[in-house]
Amino acid sequence: MILEWGCYTDNVSPRPATRITLKARLIPILIGLLAILQLTFPYRGWLLLLFVLGGLWLVCYMWARSLSNGLHLIREMRYGWTQVGDRLEERFVLTNRSNMPALWVEVKDQSNMPGYDTSRGTGIEGLGTNEWRTQSVCTRRGVFSLGPTDVIAGDPFGIFTVQTRFQATQSLLVLPPIIPLPDIEVAPGGRAGEGRPRPNALERTVSSAGVREYLPGDSVHWVHWPTSARQGMLYVRTFESTPASDWWVILDMDRSTQAGAGDRSTVEHSITLAASLADLGIRSGKSLGFTAFGNDLVWLPPMGGDTQRWNILHAMALLGPGSLSLPELLSRVRPTLRQNTSLVVITASKEQRWIDSLILMMRGGTVPTVLLLDASAYEPMGQPKHTGDLASLLVSLGISCTTITPDLFDRPEARPGHLGDIEVRVLPNGRVVRVGREQADDWRSL
Repeated sequence: MILEWGCYTDNVSPRPATRITLKARLIPILIGLLAILQLTFPYRGWLLLLFVLGGLWLVCYMWARSLSNGLHLIREMRYGWTQVGDRLEERFVLTNRSNMPALWVEVKDQSNMPGYDTSRGTGIEGLGTNEWRTQSVCTRRGVFSLGPTDVIAGDPFGIFTVQTRFQATQSLLVLPPIIPLPDIEVAPGGRAGEGRPRPNALERTVSSAGVREYLPGDSVHWVHWPTSARQGMLYVRTFESTPASDWWVILDMDRSTQAGAGDRSTVEHSITLAASLADLGIRSGKSLGFTAFGNDLVWLPPMGGDTQRWNILHAMALLGPGSLSLPELLSRVRPTLRQNTSLVVITASKEQRWIDSLILMMRGGTVPTVLLLDASAYEPMGQPKHTGDLASLLVSLGISCTTITPDLFDRPEARPGHLGDIEVRVLPNGRVVRVGREQADDWRSL
């Protein structure tokens, strides 16, 4: 996927810093020694060597000096490609304004994005231009810096080297990936589930609109017994003019509950899961809130629309493990939740203490859904497993629970970038729009 971030702004590039370094330090020593010998013991051989070495030293210095003023690098990128799995493409244009060729040039990238290195060795003729492109895949969420870039060249004999640092940089925000979520349902809030509102209703009547399967948290008062008897399982009525409930997504970032390492860890998988769920909820027209306590508190009250999606993904890109436990986080959130709110808790915790807080929320009218990451699947073989017992306990309490294993993220369709080269632009308000080929080919300098 190729994304253009519409709120990109140019950085004013400071003047490059150039340094000429003498590498062959023996030559000036020999020149000085020959000068002393010529003054002490005059000899045509000393004088000839003095002129040869002195002339070589002077020519190489002037060559390096010319390159220091003539080499210029322009680094461009397709700006704002900001999601794990997206291709990051850059274009480099190296220009030599000097008459002297640079037989060898080393371009060293100082970017700090993991797994990304555009360093290259090349050469360029006098008054010439060399252009190339690089491609890489964004593999990790976060904020990274592209640049600065060092250009190192020298004379043909390697006596002097010229190092020019082009200070232009650009911050790149890499958002977490969004994957399809099969077989994951959020228990609906409301009296019997979210009905479809009738905008032209003259009054707030409650009319039955249909039936659906019973889900944990539904009131038994709204069971449709004829359909249940006919189908052999419980069905409940849905209602028109019933307001849709908010979704609150709570992400447990307590470092003591996490397992695994790197990209295959409960931290990264739970963030991917939360991002995908938030995207699903907002695309479904929900007002969605998000909270987590990692390296900092994230608190985003329920809202709908692309702006809320952008705010949530932006917060998740910077999120890291913290020290606040899930019971403490639930206790802080509980007073702010309204009745009929669908609460989604994403956690890898094996403990049962936080279930008490969840039960108190249910008594207040909140309808919880738990997405329980199987921490034992991320640990070495032989570790004790408790996730199954915890999931069974949640189901016995009437709490909808789905156990999440790494297999969910190993599917081909769940791999970052599986959607291919879809060309879209993310506007400053978070709205995503498709762009044409000619717009996607625009380049912007760092």
